[in-house]
Amino acid sequence: MFHVASELVASSAWPYRATYLEFRSERDEPGSFRICCSPNPGTIQQVVERKIDISILNPEVLMKMAHRGIGPFDRPHPLATITVMPHYDQLGFAVTEKTGITSLDQIREQRYPLRVLTRGSVDLATGMLVNEVLKAHGFSFADIRSWGGHVYYDQPLPIAQLDQRAKSSELDAIFDEAVPVWANLANDAEMRFLPICEERLSQLEVRGFKRGTIEKSLYPKLSSDVATVDFSGWPIFTHIDAPDLLVASFCAALEERKHIIEWQSDAPVQQPLPLHRMCMDSKETPLDVPLHPAAERFWREMGYLKQDAGRPTA
Repeated sequence: MFHVASELVASSAWPYRATYLEFRSERDEPGSFRICCSPNPGTIQQVVERKIDISILNPEVLMKMAHRGIGPFDRPHPLATITVMPHYDQLGFAVTEKTGITSLDQIREQRYPLRVLTRGSVDLATGMLVNEVLKAHGFSFADIRSWGGHVYYDQPLPIAQLDQRAKSSELDAIFDEAVPVWANLANDAEMRFLPICEERLSQLEVRGFKRGTIEKSLYPKLSSDVATVDFSGWPIFTHIDAPDLLVASFCAALEERKHIIEWQSDAPVQQPLPLHRMCMDSKETPLDVPLHPAAERFWREMGYLKQDAGRPTA
């Protein structure tokens, strides 16, 4: 059954990808444990309400916002990290050269009717956080539509059609993550990345965002580095009061299966899951929400944690 489920969620023709696993006792002992395999930001509330025991999310900054009660969250949420899968990414705001737009503020000032692409159903966090950035600049997706523009919620990102759609005037802009996939292609489509200015970056930091940089060293077709906000890290998380047995068992299962778990997008040869760096704060594995005590003990016993590593400031 697990193999069939894996095949189904990998199929573009199968739209039902929010997979849940529920573990019950074969001897009808009371209780169950539920794991969500979909990075839907709605699972944050489900974990808080104990409807789900363990879930996954992208990016890590969204979990930080929930934990601290900032950004789109109106109160702190009692969350804890189990581990963070490595992923280095940023939000990119790219527009076609022919729009003449050089800043996000200019879109609001001109009430520009952009035809903008952002990620859709499977990646709800993308649209949520893009809209938070736009709000810091004084407008939203709703405003773009009211100005006569259009927001395409495509899934997946149509990389193969990007050049054609941009040059045919079907598309004016892309506001999305997964920058490693499309940064160089945007240049081929005669698009420029809009930098976020210092004033707006400071405002976004107050809302919980982290600064990020789309680096020319990584994307040589760019003319220069681009200041933006970060979209890194895939945290696996739980409730701060989740049972130690569940969390330790989950960690042990990761350790046992790390050689066969696929985690690198489109990598022809998968390396073992790098658990030794998945409990340490880094640009690929941001750790702004403290580890669950049982996870911290497990990773320390494995020799992956040293001294006070894994203890970010709450």
